[in-house]
Amino acid sequence: MAHRIGDYAMIGDTLTAALVGIDGSIDWLCLPRFDSASTFGALLGDDGAGRWLVAPSGTVRETSRRYVDDTFVLVTRWVTDDGEAEVVDLMPIGGRRADVVRRVRGIHGSMEFTEELVIRFDYAGAVPWVRKVTDRTGQPGLVAIAGPDAVVVRGGPTLHDRGRRHRATFTVAAGETVDLVLTWYPAHRAAPAMPDVDANIADTVAWWQSWASTASPSPRYDAQVRRSLLVLRALTHGDTGGIVAAVTTSLPEQLGGSRNWDYRYVWLRDAALTLQALLAHGFTREAEGWRQWLLRAIAGDPADVQIMYGIAGERRLDEYELDSLPGHRGSAPVRVGNDAYLQYQGDVFGEVMVALEQARQCGVDEAPFSWPLQRALMDHVEQHWRRADNGIWEVRGPQRQFTHTRVMLWAAVDSAVRAVRDHGLGGPVERWEALRDEIRDDIEAHGWDAGRRTYTQYYGGTEVDASLLRLPQVGYLAADDPRMLGTVAAIEADLMHEGLLLRYRTEGGVDGLEGAEHPFLCCSFWLVEQYARSGRVDDAVALMDRMLGLANDVGLMSEEYDVERGEQAGNTPQALTHLSLVRAADAIAAALSAG
Repeated sequence: MAHRIGDYAMIGDTLTAALVGIDGSIDWLCLPRFDSASTFGALLGDDGAGRWLVAPSGTVRETSRRYVDDTFVLVTRWVTDDGEAEVVDLMPIGGRRADVVRRVRGIHGSMEFTEELVIRFDYAGAVPWVRKVTDRTGQPGLVAIAGPDAVVVRGGPTLHDRGRRHRATFTVAAGETVDLVLTWYPAHRAAPAMPDVDANIADTVAWWQSWASTASPSPRYDAQVRRSLLVLRALTHGDTGGIVAAVTTSLPEQLGGSRNWDYRYVWLRDAALTLQALLAHGFTREAEGWRQWLLRAIAGDPADVQIMYGIAGERRLDEYELDSLPGHRGSAPVRVGNDAYLQYQGDVFGEVMVALEQARQCGVDEAPFSWPLQRALMDHVEQHWRRADNGIWEVRGPQRQFTHTRVMLWAAVDSAVRAVRDHGLGGPVERWEALRDEIRDDIEAHGWDAGRRTYTQYYGGTEVDASLLRLPQVGYLAADDPRMLGTVAAIEADLMHEGLLLRYRTEGGVDGLEGAEHPFLCCSFWLVEQYARSGRVDDAVALMDRMLGLANDVGLMSEEYDVERGEQAGNTPQALTHLSLVRAADAIAAALSAG
């Protein structure tokens, strides 16, 4: 069975990504895009679902791993009784092709390695036809083909058939190197040539480090912030500019449960928040790329705007369940697609408008169609701001008047007002100002519980929701406003679980789903930010340190955390978690600087 979620490290080429286990097995890889069908799917089953293992054959005394500084070039080091060696794993960037490179290097003594290759296309639903080949240069290889997909594996020893899987052993001594390369290509084309591994490694290291070098440094938690920014870049598709929420599908929010969703798509909310985190650290080019993606994706009638799209702006993301994969450690079902694309979530209008307002503040000029698009979005908001929706957590229960949604619609109008007042853009600003006041009055009348002195999850309800921590983030009120402090007290009382925050109480039945879930990591980072901005800096630092301790050994964080088992849960690595980490670190730095 697959490892724990936190035992995986990511490598990627900004077009897709692979998860490499602590044992040296690539257990998840979709080629050639994040949302393609899996070639290696052991993460959601066992090794029969596809994997590529390169690991010591004997007993391992010590294992450690790290990324080459400011890259996604992974170095896993092993020590056995006979020696010490390492494997360098990467997906080369810039070659316009889908390669995985695995370089085995001997350091001391000698070490025998086992290579096992199990290729299963189409989410383990297609066993390929495999044959040995030799290219025009005399380089031998193994080609696997099924339907539209093909891979060629070259380098290292000859792989031998062992019943629908291929195995080999080889030994590396100190100073020796063995290079292994897997390349995906469309089955109707010829296999690409063997890449230059030395150049691949050098160019990929240089590309990542060059990108990271332009980041504005963080006064506190710089290493964690830089790693999180790198994660956000790795989740940004290099061709389209679409920012996926995570690289995985169906990793369970609760082990053994059914809250398993496909996150390999572009949520407007998550992408907009990612953009804000990148802008805060100087990455304006990404803002321009995402805005172009946005213009393409939502072009047309604002009434047709979806909450999420495919990587290139695809609109149909129909959800279905797979029989070919049993689920991560038995957590079924495994889903592909996400029917949440059919939902109405009014807050996304606010997320988009706030992100584009921040881009203006950072000096990103409006494109010819970007302000007309925002005007069209505002026309829609004016007509539909009272509409009930599924909320930020895309509940599958009844639509409601969620308070967070109303606040984000207020933020959409506020951003439009400032676009006119502060940036000189055209629009009916007096009408928008009146609408902004009307929405605020509605929130205060229906989303505020005067008896308990807290904002509520939805109008007329008594529950609270961690999304209410976002109210100061968008300027609806100050973090130290008495109404916000009362809301924080209610959230602490109702949603704190073993020192971490739940999104909401599932016992309330608001989401229409069976089972429970674990603390949602971005929510605790939102609480860190709230603490820092309301004068509780010591509490902010203490919770931040606790949160950073939940990252795995290479700094990656998933969606949730299972406190009882002491392990990560949900899809990974999660953009929303990492962007919230960046915001929390920035808030602490600002509070310490001011105080």
